[in-house]
Amino acid sequence: MSDAARNQRPSVLLAFRSAVALNRLLDVLPVFEGDPRIDRWFTLVPGSRFGTDALAVLDRAGARVVDFDEARSRHFDLILSTSPKGALTSLSGRARALLPHGAGFNKALADEGSPALPSGLDPAFLLSAGEPWADLHGLGHHEQLARLTEFCPPAAARAVVVGDPTLDRMRESSGRRDTYRRGLGVGDRTLLAVLTTWGPEGLLARRHGLPLELALHLPVDGYLVALVVHPNEVSARTPFDLAEQLGPALRAGLLLPSPHQEWASVLVAADAVLTDHGSTALYAAALGRTVVLDGYDGGSELLPGTPMARLLAASPRFTGAADLPGLLRAAAVPDAARFAADAFARPGEALPLLRAELYRLLGLAPPRTPLAPELLPDPVVSRAPAAALAVRAEVDGRRVRVERFPVATGLPVHHRSAHHGAAGLTEQRSAELLWRRPGTGRWSAAGWAAHVLDELPGCRVAAALLSAELCLLVHRRHGPFALRVLPHRADGLVRRIDPAAAASAAYAWLVAHPRAAEGLPVELACTVGPVTVRLELSAAGAAQLDAEF
Repeated sequence: MSDAARNQRPSVLLAFRSAVALNRLLDVLPVFEGDPRIDRWFTLVPGSRFGTDALAVLDRAGARVVDFDEARSRHFDLILSTSPKGALTSLSGRARALLPHGAGFNKALADEGSPALPSGLDPAFLLSAGEPWADLHGLGHHEQLARLTEFCPPAAARAVVVGDPTLDRMRESSGRRDTYRRGLGVGDRTLLAVLTTWGPEGLLARRHGLPLELALHLPVDGYLVALVVHPNEVSARTPFDLAEQLGPALRAGLLLPSPHQEWASVLVAADAVLTDHGSTALYAAALGRTVVLDGYDGGSELLPGTPMARLLAASPRFTGAADLPGLLRAAAVPDAARFAADAFARPGEALPLLRAELYRLLGLAPPRTPLAPELLPDPVVSRAPAAALAVRAEVDGRRVRVERFPVATGLPVHHRSAHHGAAGLTEQRSAELLWRRPGTGRWSAAGWAAHVLDELPGCRVAAALLSAELCLLVHRRHGPFALRVLPHRADGLVRRIDPAAAASAAYAWLVAHPRAAEGLPVELACTVGPVTVRLELSAAGAAQLDAEF
């Protein structure tokens, strides 16, 4: 195609001020998919300190980015933006469209625009020389249209309720929920997403120690905690500093997903969320997740009467990590989705409606190519398995309940366990139970256990985890035992526990029954997290002792 022909093609400029605004534009971009008639350009609108990270996303994607000064010198057929702020009005376009960059308009920011007016509905940004800047306002719900009519009637006259493309994308991706959970390593655990918005009233600013509190005081076999940080907060702190600031919590097992598209994958995978007043919680509610509020009181940003305010008013209050399991079981808001209904209209229709409206502005017939939300990417979270754990154990006859925590927990524990060869030397020296999975085949299981007990005198039991269902336990005083860990089978599901947790259960039972060797074999019911399995403890035979390990 010649340069002249290319220059005659309609041009769409996607203008953004921050990573949040860019992410929403990327959710809308499929409306132009498959159409070779259109040139797509991106530009960063100056005026926000949160924009530079977004450029890196576009660079990795190979998108066509134009400097803002150059963009101002050109004339585009359509300018599409998700924020009315900054120097947006200096751009020249035959048509202009404006979309929200979140779940409605729930906050007022004291340092921007008119005092106490909702961010995104302020005439100071929506009007230029007394006239609406945008030819189209694509809103998510009729409630938003009513509020736009209240605060800026000229702009409301150009508004259309099209639904929410981000929520449509999340709902379409819910078919991949098991894949997301598997990638995160959730298993049978409860995945708790902790949501924090940006600024001084956000959870991370007010309660910086909360992620560590959760990581240290929730049993690792029952809960997995992921911290979803607002992209503006990541930009303000920088990813490096944020990881340093959260270092103790990350070492204790906290997940820190990317703040771009992966936050939505995590919400699809999550069972519940703990949130501040950020509107991300509305997406979680719309997906049917339990919402718990982390005591947002006395702030000035959240506007009363908004969908977010109503959701939080009905949500149970977080009172501490120890109370959280009971709080989630009680599910004080069993139908959180009804509170999100005032934020999201026309489910599943956002892209078709936006395609029709945007092509109307372009003066083109929409393409007939199939239109569907792009599925969310798999969350990529690097997390090494815990190599040392503090173990609480309750023995009641032949029933044992085990709860494991990071070693830094301040909770009283029964013993410590550590992965021999993976945990640090101090952690191995302080562990009563040392375990290892099959390695190089250099040892027999009994030879490895004898080596460990000789090398580390503080160790009481060496556990060779021969498979998911068989362990060799060598007790310093009571000799070798074979431990079978039988999975729980019901309703077509096979559920297993970590054999290292089973070894801790057997050790706790042996401590409570010092003459147990005289009554073997014995069957135990072992509960770890949400799963109860049967354990069979017997004298070890040659097959277990001589197993190549």
